[in-house]
Amino acid sequence: MAKVYLGLGSNLGDKIGYIEKAIALLENSDGIRNLRASSLYKTEPIGNVDQDWFVNAVVEIETDLNPMQLLECCQGIETKLGRKRIEKWGPRTLDIDVLLYGNAEIKSAEIEIPHPRMVERAFVLRPLAELNPCIEISGTPIQVLLSSTDNQQVEKIPSRLN
Repeated sequence: MAKVYLGLGSNLGDKIGYIEKAIALLENSDGIRNLRASSLYKTEPIGNVDQDWFVNAVVEIETDLNPMQLLECCQGIETKLGRKRIEKWGPRTLDIDVLLYGNAEIKSAEIEIPHPRMVERAFVLRPLAELNPCIEISGTPIQVLLSSTDNQQVEKIPSRLN
């Protein structure tokens, strides 16, 4: 079983609802166990900033799925919850990214682990640090990485999950 961290985000429709439904679908997926979810966070968009704010979270899971099987599972959940891939970094009902898969380092056309931009994004680092404040990413403590994202607005919000 590998310990894996997934990043979830939504900025269309019932954002909190999409995140909560995705977490429930992940919990009930074959090959996924012991899911723990961070709090939910309201975050400003990065990249294409001309869109609504996001709701983001990180989940920790244990899985016996390999990285590609896990990616397919996550993309299936995105599709089930109405994800349409129209515009890169554009608005979406749901996005699920594989952030970390144990200590694996993978770079292929389909997937890159650790997620290549996670160390620059407070909306990933803050909920990840909530779940595991001692984690290191490519040898760098998460608290060091977080300190370089102080200029990004990330606000914890209430949800029915916590």
